[in-house]
Amino acid sequence: MTVSLGLPTIPRRLAAGETAAASAALPPRPGPDSAPGLLDRFGRTATDLRVSLTDRCNLRCTYCMPADGLPWLPKDQALSADEIVRLVSIGVRDLGVRQVRFTGGEPLLRADLVDIVRRVAALEPRPDISLTTNAIGLAQRARALADAGLDRINVSLDSLHAETFETLTRRPFLDKVLAGVDAAAAAGLTPIKINAVLLPGVNDHEAADLLAWSLDRGHELRFIEQMPLDADRTWHRASFVTADDIRGRLAERFVLSPHAAPRDGAPAERFDAVGLGAESHLVGTVGIIASVSEPFCGDCRRTRLTAEGGVRSCLFGDAETGLRDPLRAGASDAELADLWRGAMWAKPASHGIDRDDFVQPVRTMSAIGG
Repeated sequence: MTVSLGLPTIPRRLAAGETAAASAALPPRPGPDSAPGLLDRFGRTATDLRVSLTDRCNLRCTYCMPADGLPWLPKDQALSADEIVRLVSIGVRDLGVRQVRFTGGEPLLRADLVDIVRRVAALEPRPDISLTTNAIGLAQRARALADAGLDRINVSLDSLHAETFETLTRRPFLDKVLAGVDAAAAAGLTPIKINAVLLPGVNDHEAADLLAWSLDRGHELRFIEQMPLDADRTWHRASFVTADDIRGRLAERFVLSPHAAPRDGAPAERFDAVGLGAESHLVGTVGIIASVSEPFCGDCRRTRLTAEGGVRSCLFGDAETGLRDPLRAGASDAELADLWRGAMWAKPASHGIDRDDFVQPVRTMSAIGG
């Protein structure tokens, strides 16, 4: 039996010239038990679903995982392909999800990835489907993923130099990543977005090189501020590379100007980039995801599903609502949808990283999904 959460509704703002008495005669805005979508208490609606397919990864990036890795989720605790497709279907059909991004860990480690993509692409209404990957193994699977219905791909790439890449990832696989990017482009998984995290004194000097390389190949680079989600707990707000630092690095070789298209809830603030001097032929866009120094919580439209079926309303929180156990116990789609709505209704106003009392989440990025 489904029980109403009985949570308050969101007050509606008065229109120009409208009296409070007239407003009171109108029906209130819905709470989580009656809202058609994933509404929260602050008026935001989540339409972008991030699905972690596994917590496993074949890299050991210093800003994400310890050198020896982490205890992996037992196979029977991870969602099966059928369970993933069912929950995504509920999100798309009943909860207003319009974008689905598969993440990890490393999603290419799922042998059934192509099948999952194909089944999600068959949903009505069909969502936009993307994949965030380190691209190791992508050269062999890009065509099959495109044929299955994958629309776009994001590739994590923090350095173009083999030695620095190995320092950051603790693995000598730069050639495999670059081969995967080329295969994705050949398969039509474009525009390819390159995700780069800059660390002070390690690869921050490569910002302009990464942008030049991306623009030359028609890819869109997105710099992501290092976030407090590392297993080694080395992140500190006084020492990470900020969005302002990134813009300063890029200004040495590029002119940046705000992109004309509205941000529309996207995590990246985009800029038009034009090369200077010898690089004046390089023209395109670059994005900066400043989750820490310039947070965009007020327009966050994301909901996250962990590899074991937990709904997370905020990447930087510890609150999680499990859907796997109710699903396996026979819960109906309507009951699972209500649990999901309740989880998102409790979404905090902001992540609070800028506050002195902020506590880093227990789970790391690889265990949550990006």
